[in-house]
Amino acid sequence: MRLVTVEQGGKRWPGAMLDGERVLNLEQALGGGAGKIESMIDVIAGGTPMLEAVRAAVKGAASGGATANTIALAEVRLVAPIPVPRRNVFCVGRNYKEHVAEAAKARATEAKLPEVPHFFTKPPQSVIGPYDDIPWDAVVTQQLDYEVELGVVIGRAGRNIPRERALDYVFGYTVINDITGRDLQKRHGQWFKGKGLDGSCPMGPWIVERAALPDPQRIMVRLRVNGEQRQESSTSMMIFDVLEIISQLSQGLMLEPGDVIATGTPSGVGFAMSPPRFLGDGDIVETEVEGVGMLKNRIRRIEHVVAS
Repeated sequence: MRLVTVEQGGKRWPGAMLDGERVLNLEQALGGGAGKIESMIDVIAGGTPMLEAVRAAVKGAASGGATANTIALAEVRLVAPIPVPRRNVFCVGRNYKEHVAEAAKARATEAKLPEVPHFFTKPPQSVIGPYDDIPWDAVVTQQLDYEVELGVVIGRAGRNIPRERALDYVFGYTVINDITGRDLQKRHGQWFKGKGLDGSCPMGPWIVERAALPDPQRIMVRLRVNGEQRQESSTSMMIFDVLEIISQLSQGLMLEPGDVIATGTPSGVGFAMSPPRFLGDGDIVETEVEGVGMLKNRIRRIEHVVAS
């Protein structure tokens, strides 16, 4: 299943894609039978009973039933599947060997692989939809960069999760572009500021349930800028796989339903090119994860407005 959040007439509701052209309104289709459904978080937190109810509703609608609860995709707007996460998006830096090597070369430092995952976060306000414009304030950053990443959506609460049980806590997968202000990242000496700007986390276009990707370490990830291939690799090249990321992140830290984890990016980022190639106004960025979907976002330069 492909689970979405759509916006229609100023209201957002969770849905399920029936095909490439229709969306099932889960808020209407499930009624009160599976509990109150107002957001994707409600669907995720509902656990197995909720998923079974969603599958039944999708099957019924796909076979021609409950057509009153469906709408053409062209009549709604896809937003991020979790438009406003309850907590920051968890992220992993330096998690592909070739990316570690290219970054070290660009910075003239030693290419030393991390011994443990390097975690950081992006705030909820950074999340935007799969086809939204990425805002670029040139007063704030002159070095806007991209990073294709597999996103993992947590489905169950858990702390100190054993590696061998980590996938039991996964609800599904999505696509993330970890937009980064490289000059801010360097200037502040850490990752949060350069990676936490408003609109710097395009996500979507949907969540595919865990069963659709039984092995998250055999997935191709790609990114194009204006049609030019910049990044292409496999999640098999991760230094820390999805199991290890979830297990280590959860040590002493309760993961909750709806938490999102970005698992790192491969080589091909703009700052590591010679010369560096950063994003500019009007650039089209296509971010793709095999078996999940593709984001398509335009860079839009915005006015620098000082708070009054």
